Amino acid sequence: MPRNDQVTRQWLLLKMLEKPGGATIEELVKSLPEEFACHSRTVRRDLQALEVRFPLYTDSVDGHVRWKLVEGFNRVPALQSSATELMALVFTRDLAKPLEGTPIKESIDSALVKIEGALPAAAEEFVQNLHGWFSAGVGPHKTYAEHREKINQLARAITKKRTIEMRYYTAGRDKTTRRKVDPYRIWYAAGGLYLIGYCHMRQDVRMFAIDRILSLTITNLPCQMPLGFNIEEYVRDALTVMRGGPQIEVELHFDRKTSAWAKDRLWHPSQKAILDKEGCLTLTLQVADTPELIGWILSFGPGVKVLKPAVLAQEVKSQALKIVQQE
Repeated sequence: MPRNDQVTRQWLLLKMLEKPGGATIEELVKSLPEEFACHSRTVRRDLQALEVRFPLYTDSVDGHVRWKLVEGFNRVPALQSSATELMALVFTRDLAKPLEGTPIKESIDSALVKIEGALPAAAEEFVQNLHGWFSAGVGPHKTYAEHREKINQLARAITKKRTIEMRYYTAGRDKTTRRKVDPYRIWYAAGGLYLIGYCHMRQDVRMFAIDRILSLTITNLPCQMPLGFNIEEYVRDALTVMRGGPQIEVELHFDRKTSAWAKDRLWHPSQKAILDKEGCLTLTLQVADTPELIGWILSFGPGVKVLKPAVLAQEVKSQALKIVQQE
């Protein structure tokens, strides 16, 4: 069994032992989800391994041996938060606005409600005042309140390692298709949530915008992320979310005015930035050649010039002319 499965199973066992009264080994075996089902001997070995790191003990109740956590260990003690720590948490809540409607955002909100509820009146007033002088702008982003159940289904499918069947709308081709996908991870980028997974139809790993998944069903077909597959490496050549085109070296030159605000930003992990004595920035990136790249370059307006490759410079010029010639 893979190491990750063993760690997950032991985490589930700890969660069950957090309940009042603990549990017998037989109860633990029966309570494990189907995908982590195992023999009682395996659960016993897991408990013995956990016993080294966690305060577990056994107690005889009505002739049955019950495993328990030491009283109090299942409760995190109250935290004393400073004003600056609370400010940072409020700031984090603002940054998480694009995740509205997801379990992650709800957990952040719930934690802050508990913290603020434990504050004395004066401190609570101070936290409210923070909103008056310190806030975060998150920029353009999608909202996911209406996609909550879909996100929960994807999370279950990833956890259970089950293939999904879905109807997916491809905006570029204005077409809806039915697909089987092995889900690997939910990925947040550029103000949106995406599913990264193996598409059976394309026979390749693809990225799917979650808001364009029209419907989905979790199947009983097991799936597994291939050994050696690295999510971070998979998305590395994308400027933001589009990938799949050939990787090219792009060299851009910015005028002084545009360089003033572009020079200190991390646009892509591969970037190399050089600032000349006139204050003009030359930026070199290794990215996928996609329509997203052209749109990003055009967003700088006349403040940028494509030095190479020449074919990209021509395409940017062509797209700019089409915008001007629109009636």
